Parts: sequence; C-alpha cells; structure tokens
Amino acid sequence: MALHHSEETHRQLVERIPSATGRDLKEWFGHLDEGPGMLRFDERVSWLRDEYGIAHGHATAIVHEHNLKKAHRAFE
Repeated sequence: MALHHSEETHRQLVERIPSATGRDLKEWFGHLDEGPGMLRFDERVSWLRDEYGIAHGHATAIVHEHNLKKAHRAFE
C-alpha cells in the first residue's frame, strides 16, 4: 500500500499529528519500533488504527514518515 494522496496533503497530515493524536512523530516512531514486527505498510497502518484509535490518514502519514526515516538511516 502506498500513499493515495498528494504530497501537500501528506505534509498537512504530518503537521497535524501532534494536535490530532496527542503524540509527536518521535513517540509514534517508538511505538512502531517496539510494536509487532509487521512488515507490510497496510498492516502497520491497521495496527496503529486499531491499537491507538487514530484516523487512517494520520496512521498512513506516520507509517510513511517512519519508512522514510528508516530508509535514510540505512544510507548513513
């Protein structure tokens, strides 16, 4: 599963994550790192939605940003 919205919409979702969820990206990344070892994008989105009751768009944005951060670390 990939992003199904524009980059602008994604940026807006990312900016609203702390106010909409009460947690910043760093905290969400920690939950993903410590959560179940699911590899598929859609599984991780569903897990965030089910476990924490957040909106699909925010869960998608969190997983996408987490993937970007992991990919960046792989090249360092």
